[in-house]
Amino acid sequence: MEAAPFVSAKVQPFRSSSSALLLSRNENIYRKNLKFKTRNFSVRAAANDGSSVVTLLDYGAGNVRSVRNAIRFLGYDIKDVQTPEDILNANRLIFPGVGAFAAAMDVLNQTGMAEALCTYIENDRPFLGICLGLQLLFESSEENGPVKGLGLIPGVVGRFDSSSGFRVPHIGWNAVQITKDSGILDDIGGCHVYFVHSYRAMPSNANNDWISSTCDYGDNFIASIRKGNVHAVQFHPEKSGNVGLSILRRFLYSKSDVTEPAERKASKLAKRVIACLDVRTNDKGDLVVTKGDQYDVREHTKENEVRNLGKPVELAGQYYKDGADEISFLNITGFRDFPLGDLPMLQVLRNASENVFVPLTVGGGIRDFTDGNGRHYSSLEVASEYFRSGADKVSIGSDAVYAAEAYLKTGVKTGKTSLEQISRVYGNQAVVVSIDPRRVYLKDPNEVECKAIKVMIPGPNGEEYVWYQCTVNGGREGRPIGAYELAKAVEDLGAGEILLNCIDCDGQGTGFDIELIKLVSDAVTIPVIASSGAGAVEHFSEVFTKTNASAALAAGIFHRKEVPIQSVKEHLSKVEIEVRM
Repeated sequence: MEAAPFVSAKVQPFRSSSSALLLSRNENIYRKNLKFKTRNFSVRAAANDGSSVVTLLDYGAGNVRSVRNAIRFLGYDIKDVQTPEDILNANRLIFPGVGAFAAAMDVLNQTGMAEALCTYIENDRPFLGICLGLQLLFESSEENGPVKGLGLIPGVVGRFDSSSGFRVPHIGWNAVQITKDSGILDDIGGCHVYFVHSYRAMPSNANNDWISSTCDYGDNFIASIRKGNVHAVQFHPEKSGNVGLSILRRFLYSKSDVTEPAERKASKLAKRVIACLDVRTNDKGDLVVTKGDQYDVREHTKENEVRNLGKPVELAGQYYKDGADEISFLNITGFRDFPLGDLPMLQVLRNASENVFVPLTVGGGIRDFTDGNGRHYSSLEVASEYFRSGADKVSIGSDAVYAAEAYLKTGVKTGKTSLEQISRVYGNQAVVVSIDPRRVYLKDPNEVECKAIKVMIPGPNGEEYVWYQCTVNGGREGRPIGAYELAKAVEDLGAGEILLNCIDCDGQGTGFDIELIKLVSDAVTIPVIASSGAGAVEHFSEVFTKTNASAALAAGIFHRKEVPIQSVKEHLSKVEIEVRM
């Protein structure tokens, strides 16, 4: 993300060519004859030339705008890498790797950046790798591989094991354990930082001298490395709020210039509290935040106007200050207009990301499309535009339902669905599927082929069973697939997270649909976000204690200031549910 409206023209040549390589890359990803040889590394003294310019290696994938905004927020200018020489000449280099390991290595090798990057790091120049920017330093990755890495650090990057009950991807705010003098991580022990990844590097005797911190998530994996002036972190400092900004400050400034973060008591993965902003144009053409009552967003007045609860950029900024762990934008007019032409929504993302340093998700209209001139755009191209505008994750709704129906019918993964395309390039952690089910009561569970469950409270005619019928087009059209079946299918197709709504509970304030959330969260190994129905702080603790939900989302109660985000977190902390405070 960046403070200017978009990437300046002078940095376009490398961005454009690398993006094209990334989107059109073939599947030959250096799998054969991998010979792992760790490169030599020597430590030299840090240079302090007072430069206010940071060189950024953006190879064209994912949301790097957030890193741009954080750097500029801290008072630094940015020089974009366009040639390998730009890497070698950098005073400070930040590599915010985003997406899939193989796609990144493909681009680095084809552009000549890989060798320059190795030389720069071997010479102990000031370097900060972020997320994939850490993983690529290792010998190889099992992601779509094996795929050869840069070979600077001994070890293989492998996938988290979900068989022990831990959800993969690892998404959310977790604690790190500092293992040695880490420089940029000084005094952040006990604080939560934001992780989003499915693969991790493990400590070993061979790489122990690199490790500066670890994180516990089923495995005790490498959270950061440091040797001399070379740093890399698995988490996202640019998405870790004030704590993350303090880490970036330490890389950019001397320690004496850094304000210490407040002491925290983080010990494990926190439950997330997410603020959702339903965004659409009102009858005057203005983009506003609204909220539905069972998906009806119009006031029940003579004027029948769209309910207006505020401006999206302003509300997003306020929720960040209030402590929201993530912010989700749902463009609920996305099904009417082609997203690449939806300039106001893209601008909302750009503007919001300038001062919001927690993850941003956007949904609405992410699908394949052919315009009036016959030009075809893939869902990957559409998602890429959202990522470039500031989104960290994209949420797919109706298109995911159609893809799941086809997959369940044929049992074949075509590789052409939006889920498969986007997850293949950006990783499944970047893909959220939004499910919009409604209750259909049954007297006999055998009346439908979909999964039906017995409910605590009978239906209007005494029915004891219910199945959750999925809908499309904003809840207006029911489909012959249940939430249980859809969730399992989209996990197979590449979704990394599920946003689970409930039409019956939407806007009612009576609590989340616990039976629905338990059904789905028990059926999948990816994280599930509970949505629809929150009306009190107790509803959040209920959903976290009675289901396996990883996060809970609310909208109206935050917009109307009925329940502040901080009150939710204080309540959860009081009942001993770990949250980021």
